[in-house]
Amino acid sequence: MNAVLWLRISSIVSLLFAAGHTLGGRKAWSPMGETAVLASMRTYQFTVGGVSRTYLDFYKGFGYCLSVTMLLQAIVLWQLIPIARTNPVLVRPIVGAIAVASIANVIVSWVFLFPVPAAFAAVLSICLTVAFLAAT
Repeated sequence: MNAVLWLRISSIVSLLFAAGHTLGGRKAWSPMGETAVLASMRTYQFTVGGVSRTYLDFYKGFGYCLSVTMLLQAIVLWQLIPIARTNPVLVRPIVGAIAVASIANVIVSWVFLFPVPAAFAAVLSICLTVAFLAAT
């Protein structure tokens, strides 16, 4: 298989990952329902930079920032496809860097989160690694 196909697959996996991450943040995301910790996150307010925010605001804000980054990753991977078609060696450093970051994401997700994001990151890491190896 060639790098173009694996970049396309990687881009789609990254897009699905971003969509799932975004949708997961839009609903009531606590699988245990309303807990004392979640209630505290909603109610404890503090001022940062002249703006009043809660811990939940920060939690959700960082989550949405991550979704934007994941969407950007999907777009960049898609934009690498025409380059990989004509000169695949040129995309290797970019794909390699994204693959290494994705592998690190597998570890972080496994240690600190739960299996679903770890699985998405693992699939993405495999696709990116194959794209990297195929781009010769």
